[in-house]
Amino acid sequence: MKELKVPVTERRRLTRNSIYSFIYESESPPSKHEIAQKLGLSLPTVHQNITELLNAGLIQVGKVQKSTGGRRAIGYSIVSDIKFAVGISITADKVHFLASDLKQSELAYKQIAIGSLKMNEIGARVAGDLETFLNENRLDRSRMLGVGITLPAVLDEEKDEVKLSPTMQMRNISLSTIREPIPYTTYIENDGTSGGFAEWFGSRNTVGNNIAYLYLENGVGGAVLINGAQYYGKNRRSGEFGHMCVEPGGLLCSCGKRGCLEAYCSALRISTKIGVSIEEFFDGLKQGNREYRLLWEDLLEHLAIGINNIHMMLDCDVVLGGFLSQYLEPYLPELKRMVEQKDTFEDGSEYLRLGRYPRKANMMGVAWCYIKKYIESV
Repeated sequence: MKELKVPVTERRRLTRNSIYSFIYESESPPSKHEIAQKLGLSLPTVHQNITELLNAGLIQVGKVQKSTGGRRAIGYSIVSDIKFAVGISITADKVHFLASDLKQSELAYKQIAIGSLKMNEIGARVAGDLETFLNENRLDRSRMLGVGITLPAVLDEEKDEVKLSPTMQMRNISLSTIREPIPYTTYIENDGTSGGFAEWFGSRNTVGNNIAYLYLENGVGGAVLINGAQYYGKNRRSGEFGHMCVEPGGLLCSCGKRGCLEAYCSALRISTKIGVSIEEFFDGLKQGNREYRLLWEDLLEHLAIGINNIHMMLDCDVVLGGFLSQYLEPYLPELKRMVEQKDTFEDGSEYLRLGRYPRKANMMGVAWCYIKKYIESV
């Protein structure tokens, strides 16, 4: 395997990258002729770049295409396991690890209970558990693009700190306490922002470029993506939908304010109010438990208010994610009717849908940021 050479000019690099990206995005292995035709390139140019990519081990010969008369064309696909990235989700009492290859396939996953740790203990604990995770799954560190970490927190990029994390009870804590014990390139991002990127990146060929992502877990967050790029806002607080007011003077939120969407629509509300697990709650809901039904109707009502507000402000598709969303499918028609009743301008709610990755979107998203950059760098 030869090392991929840096082209003499940026134009040549962009040509090579357009060919690699086209192969990467193609649903089936394209032939040289198809690549040349779709990208408007000459066959000699395509042949030269395909040869370089093959020699570097970045692509491989895929399945032979059907013949239309004459020699059957050879298709090409990327080598997906040549690189991988790790996504880590840190919550108040658990750490989740996920490894993903270049085609967004899960290579390994692990959940670890960490109990109640102080902030200055989390970094060392995560660093040690990461090494165990890599060893247990025989993941080659030389192929690792980097480590992405998500936190349920508002992050201050300029000060490199956690500005506020109500669910983890943190405020103004340096991110270096997490990053420094980890001996690899490490990127830290908000969990909702990462989940939104995963939903867009994983569905980029089937959804619009603009989405609002509403992340429903023990806390409520989200993300706004414009033309496929994350919109962070002036203070990196864009998408903090959980702290919009949906009931003035209402339930007390973990942030200290009253009436926030998070106070009404988080999974934590269910477990705190009823004192049962999420699975037990939805089992009881199916069996007709009246107390559970009243709580669920109130949750849906306030969720519909939040969704309508988001759509009114941003006028784009709204995607529901987070582990609570995996239980929403049977109740989606009911939720859509509630949303439609509140909408001033539209008769339907086709803009509202459930996400593809209810459980692991944040880890996928923060890992896929490395993958996206790698694809763009070839």
